[in-house]
Amino acid sequence: MYEDDARMFQGKEYVYEVYKEKSFSKAAQKLFISQPSLSAAVKRAEQKVGYAIFDRSTKPLKLTECGEKYIAAVEKMMAAESEFMHYINDLEGLRTGSLTLGGSSLFSSWILPQIMGKFSRKYPLVKIALVEENTSKLEELLQNGGVDLLMDNCILDSAVFDSCVYQKEHLLLAVPGAFAINEKLGSYALSAEEIRAGVQAVSDFPAVPLEYFKEEPFVLLKPDNDTRKRAINLCQLHGFSPKVIFELDQQQTAYHVTCSGLGISFISDTLIIYGTDNPNVIYYKLKGDDSSRNLFFYWKKGRYFSRAMKEFLKTAGCAG
Repeated sequence: MYEDDARMFQGKEYVYEVYKEKSFSKAAQKLFISQPSLSAAVKRAEQKVGYAIFDRSTKPLKLTECGEKYIAAVEKMMAAESEFMHYINDLEGLRTGSLTLGGSSLFSSWILPQIMGKFSRKYPLVKIALVEENTSKLEELLQNGGVDLLMDNCILDSAVFDSCVYQKEHLLLAVPGAFAINEKLGSYALSAEEIRAGVQAVSDFPAVPLEYFKEEPFVLLKPDNDTRKRAINLCQLHGFSPKVIFELDQQQTAYHVTCSGLGISFISDTLIIYGTDNPNVIYYKLKGDDSSRNLFFYWKKGRYFSRAMKEFLKTAGCAG
């Protein structure tokens, strides 16, 4: 790269932070500099490029066509820098370094912190970051190097990502205890203690006939969510379409609505095993191919597989 070409990317860290935050003021706070200083730094970067990177007439801030190409180039550079740093860190025996993990709200709240704690006690000098986002955003971050390892229960493209199975999840039906239908179904009910003991995974424990709930209100996740797709398939398998009163983004939020007594939700046993239960909710085992799924760790195929990544997966009991 010629010196003049290299100058185009001087100040790229300032530009990238503004891109991530979609705001000069928010980016300035994250960078611990004043907004005028940040604006000046971005302006200098745009002058070196010769074109505007941001369309300042929009709220939130958007990239120009040139800006989109600039950010794509910066992300490639960041990924290359990250791979090289992982290599150097390996040579130093994990006495320094970093690892960025990604997960949805459920996994970031309940599972990943426990594994992070074990890993940090073994490698206290490795800096760990945790990114909490939805699956589509996390997949994008994993693709461009913004995340090293991703925990998710969705199936990602095996041509792009490698994976290992962390554990199997089972979907449960969570029903407000005040619903009269529960009085007929006592033999199918599961307690939180039984779920933590793994009773829902035992083949001879009876699954609730889902058609009993066809007239009840449901709280489901939005259509692109894996849990939502499985919930619809399970209901259709039992001959009905659920009466949806709320569509939400997060499983934990849907569960909290169930706890308030408003409607039935589909939740993973992960939420009860690692999280918290509610005495006002009754749980039921479900039957069907869509009632269970694997929980994976993902990483980008072909990317340098650092020792920090390998040791984290070993700590999780999921060797890559």
